Parts: sequence; C-alpha cells; structure tokens
Amino acid sequence: MSLRLPSLETLRIFDACARHGNFSRAAAELCITPAAVSQRVRGLELELGRTLFVRNGPRVALSAEGETLFGRTSEMMAIARAAIEELRGSRTLRLTATPSFASRWLAIRIPDFEALHPGIQVDIDVSTDVRRPAAFDTAIRSGLGDWAGVRATRLFPVEGTPMLRPDLLADLPEGLAEPADLARLPLIPNSDWPRWFDEQGLGQPDLSAARRSTFPSQDLAAQAALEGKGAALLSPRLFATEIASGRLVSPYSFVLSGPEQYWLVEPERGAGSTASAFRDWLLATLS
Repeated sequence: MSLRLPSLETLRIFDACARHGNFSRAAAELCITPAAVSQRVRGLELELGRTLFVRNGPRVALSAEGETLFGRTSEMMAIARAAIEELRGSRTLRLTATPSFASRWLAIRIPDFEALHPGIQVDIDVSTDVRRPAAFDTAIRSGLGDWAGVRATRLFPVEGTPMLRPDLLADLPEGLAEPADLARLPLIPNSDWPRWFDEQGLGQPDLSAARRSTFPSQDLAAQAALEGKGAALLSPRLFATEIASGRLVSPYSFVLSGPEQYWLVEPERGAGSTASAFRDWLLATLS
C-alpha cells in the first residue's frame, strides 16, 4: 500500500509559512486568509502527527521536525518553479551578492551576461547573510567557504590596500613616500589596518585617533574615502574603476590578501541551467 502524501497545495502553504515565519504574511503571498493558512497547517500537523511550528503570538518558528520538512519542501518548490519557467520559456536566476561585490563588480558587468543570455532574467538580492539553499540559485559571499549545505567555489581573495582622494594626498607637504607616513592620515575604520602595517614590517600603528565608527562593507568605506574623510583599505580589484578614473589613488603597491575569499556559492542539490550559465560566464570573466 502506497504512502498517502499531503496535497501539493498544503505543502506550498507550509513552505510559505516557513519562509515568512508569519501566517499572515504567508496568507498575503498566497492570496488566501490567515485563517485558511492556520487551518491547513494544523491539518498538516495532525496528518503527520508532528508539531511543525512553535507559536509565539503572530510569530511562528519552525520546530526541529518543521526544519526537516522545510529542507525538503523548499527543494521541491525550487525544482517545480524551474521546470515551469523552462516550459514557459522564461527563466529567472535568483542571485544574491554582497554589497561591495554587487555594486563595484557585478553591476557594471551583468549587462554583458544578459546580452549573452537574453532569455534569462536576473533578480539580484544584496545581502551578506548565508541564506537557506532553497532561497537562491547562486550566491556570491565572502568568508572562509566552510558553510554547510552548499557547494563553494573560490573566486579571488578579499584584498585591501590604502586608497584616498588625490587632493587629500596633495595636501600633505611630505606626501606618502613610505608606508609609515600613512599613519599621519585619518584612517577609515577597518579591522585589517594593524595587519596591513604589520606585514609592512612597521609594527602596530597608533590608531587612537582613528574614527570609532564601524564600516561593515568596503563599499561604505570607499564612499567615505571619496568624500575626503581619510584613507580606506580597499580592494584594487573591486575599485579599479575609481583608480582608473582618478577619483581615488593607491599610493602603495602592497596589497593585503586573505585569509577570507570571495566564493561562488550554490545549493548542494546542483545548479539548474540558468545557474550553470551564470557560473560559466562568471568564471570565464574572472579568468
């Protein structure tokens, strides 16, 4: 006797609730009432004999059993969506990338990918957290590449070299002849400044006058540098346009590299045709 499975519609409702962590938002996505959502979820829990959600007012969180089920239903929904898109002839790539990579590298090159693949629509999400594998087709992330449940392909190192606005450099009577001279400038916050100085053989600089604000991305640090607020530790690969245009100058040849890297991250289930096309293009462009 074959096992009776819950209906596809019930699993679709469960999947939406798990993604949103809220029955009302799931109902709005599905264009049904919150009461209907709640009833379907309760019926699914009774059918399976398991508690799938832990309720806390309007918020709901997945139980351990719910996490297990969601891991499978999210894959199922992704496969179904990809199949329907291919049948309709419209393909969408859900791409998520870090802010600096998205704005400084991807934005100026994604039109080239679209020109090569006019049938693929790219939906770009800018974020830094590692999403559930079912929430994306392809991701660009920085780190050590040791995330669970995904495949990570190394792209290039996270790098940093001092950059500043040309007029800020011109205002220094003695210029920046030696790396040690950099300590006379305002340094835009970056936790790698001590390592940059140390690898130049200069020991630890006095950073007591450095700004105490935090800049969570190189993109924000670059904006401060472009406003003349000081020297920022930036990637010459990501900010090559700013250097070529003369908006920023890089006075030293030494580039701090790693240990973190940029990675192409894909779900373990394997890439669909749209993700494979993007992967091939990205690796060829970076080679």
